[in-house]
Amino acid sequence: MLELWGGHECTVNRVGDAWLDQSRLSGHDDRPEDLDRFAALGIRALRYPVLWERTELDQGRRNWSWADERLGRLRELDVRPIVGLVHHGSGPAWTHLLDPGFAEGLADYAGAVASRYPWVEDWTPVNEPLTTARFSALYGHWYPHAQDEQAFWLALLNQIDAVRLAMRAIRQVNSRARLVQTEDFGHTWSTEPCAAQAAHENTRRLATWDLLTGKLVPGHPLWLRLERFGFGARLDAIAENPCSPDVLGLNHYVTSDRFLDHRVERYPEHVRGGNGEIAYADVEAVRVLEDYQPGWRRSLSLLSQRYGQPVAITECHLGCTPDQQRRWLAACWEAALRAQREGVDVRAVTVWALLGSYDWDSLLTRWSGRYEPGVFDISCGSPRSTPLAALLEALAAGSAVTEVAEGWWEGSGRLLYPPCSAARAMSDGRH
Repeated sequence: MLELWGGHECTVNRVGDAWLDQSRLSGHDDRPEDLDRFAALGIRALRYPVLWERTELDQGRRNWSWADERLGRLRELDVRPIVGLVHHGSGPAWTHLLDPGFAEGLADYAGAVASRYPWVEDWTPVNEPLTTARFSALYGHWYPHAQDEQAFWLALLNQIDAVRLAMRAIRQVNSRARLVQTEDFGHTWSTEPCAAQAAHENTRRLATWDLLTGKLVPGHPLWLRLERFGFGARLDAIAENPCSPDVLGLNHYVTSDRFLDHRVERYPEHVRGGNGEIAYADVEAVRVLEDYQPGWRRSLSLLSQRYGQPVAITECHLGCTPDQQRRWLAACWEAALRAQREGVDVRAVTVWALLGSYDWDSLLTRWSGRYEPGVFDISCGSPRSTPLAALLEALAAGSAVTEVAEGWWEGSGRLLYPPCSAARAMSDGRH
């Protein structure tokens, strides 16, 4: 049976000396009764934060009062928490993703959390390590604002080691603890001159799971690249002691699939870039591929075949109108059911951003107060159910749901640029 899970957008990220805390912005920080609202939807599990930055405000001094209340209430409601420890953050103020002590610091905190809540079995020590490394150390959007490929790989490896050491510490308390490892996952198509970059991105997107499962060894397409940056010994150490996820967490958005085009004159300035060897535009595939299909089934099948592990969709969200959000969730749910029928071990679909989110249109790089509702709309000050809530309740009850509205990503009006065919675009078919 396909389970329905939920997720509270809980990012705590840092830009310079400014911290952006989604739990505070949404008001959830002061509304424990939100948990009762979530449970009433029929969800079986909830991705929920016990974040390092929020709990250990001073080094060595931890305040458990918020987490005690919240996890205790989830236990009373019989909603299984999937506890997250770092969510797009870089830890408390005294550390960061490039700090050689980051992994050991998170592991120490993870052991303390597990000791406090030994009944918790599902864990995500670090949410989306690859995505966080890109935004923090390759693009420079988030702290520590590096823009360097070597720093990017270092940030990723530090997070992978943090996951490995954190799960080791957690399992010393609870041997049944499961790792639910999330990552944003899409596919990159391109014109022929950009084929090498597209192939690199289609390999790189698997790096989190390849590292944790011990697959990034000599012969892997990324091994020589990382070895040239001086990371060969670290790769060997990770491969010798892998920490395979118990559940692969697929996070997929309509913007996750990309298209690279060397014909930059076709596109506005803000989407133009390059890799130092060739200039190209990097745009959402949905905006240019005339035969575009969302990647749910494609990704579920690929991950199942590559890793042989259970898969869950751990973030399903569309920032749009309620009818479009319903269509996106219904399409995701149906894709998961079809994948199950085809033999893929899909465990759940997670409806993300139950309370909505703030400022993701700017990738959390500035505070503008731009709010996107989720299953609940808090724009009036208190949570109000949206039409998406009724769909969740129906799915949780096992009802067949037929959505007749067309999603904007399915119509020809979605095309913003001269169209191209996915079938003709260059793509690494192995991925």
